[in-house]
Amino acid sequence: MLVLAGTPIGDVSDAPPRLAAELAGADVVAAEDTRRLRRLTQALGVQVGGRVVSYFEGNEAARTPELVEALAGGARVLLVTDAGMPSVSDPGYRLVAAAVERGIRVTAVPGPSAVLTALALSGLPVDRFCFEGFLPRKAGERLSRLRESAAERRTLVYFESPRRLDDTLVAMAEAFGGERRAAVCRELTKTYEEIRRGSLKELAEWAAPGDVRGEITVVVEGAPEKGPAELGPDELVRRVRVREEAGERRKEAIAAVAAEAGLPKREVFDAVVAAKNAGRGA
Repeated sequence: MLVLAGTPIGDVSDAPPRLAAELAGADVVAAEDTRRLRRLTQALGVQVGGRVVSYFEGNEAARTPELVEALAGGARVLLVTDAGMPSVSDPGYRLVAAAVERGIRVTAVPGPSAVLTALALSGLPVDRFCFEGFLPRKAGERLSRLRESAAERRTLVYFESPRRLDDTLVAMAEAFGGERRAAVCRELTKTYEEIRRGSLKELAEWAAPGDVRGEITVVVEGAPEKGPAELGPDELVRRVRVREEAGERRKEAIAAVAAEAGLPKREVFDAVVAAKNAGRGA
């Protein structure tokens, strides 16, 4: 059996009760960072009973077959990452997929999740949301990815490096609009936990000095539902541009935006042509 074990995202006392028993009883413990695993087991007062192997981004592809063979031979393999649930922006997906393909049972020890914790604390709608993981590091690719989600009405959740937070918030303000509400969740459940809420423009100004530290989760409000009367030419052009950048032909993008807005295709087409003539792109 493969067991995915959630680990604390900050406060070690948040460790699920089953975690200690699984660490002691597993035949193999695959850990993203064996040193962090050692600190965790010391804090929990538990001794790992089986063999410990490293399983991180750099060796995930090579080590997966070895772990699958151990599972096929009857071993109980426990997978732990540095924080949160394995395979959620952490190593684990390859191993789960390979185990499922071989007909091996996969289960989990539920634990803390930065995604759900940030979402719950954000003060933004939680009934529908989507997790986008880490954005691309390159500025152009990051902005393009954000523009693809500009019309998404569900609440959006992202992980981000503190080194790129200021640039990412500026890009979000450009792609989504500076007035879109958001929350930056820093160091969740840790001593210096901070939840900063405001518009993307306000948050970008706050992060501008570039001195924000710690592990970061960003939650962004979904796109508001607008009626045809509220969608001005600039918004229509922006929506067409987003679809074009995602790979649609202009004719198809115009038709799709017109259908979304409940407007004649000619009105959207005229807005695009006017923007092009005025040098505003599209």
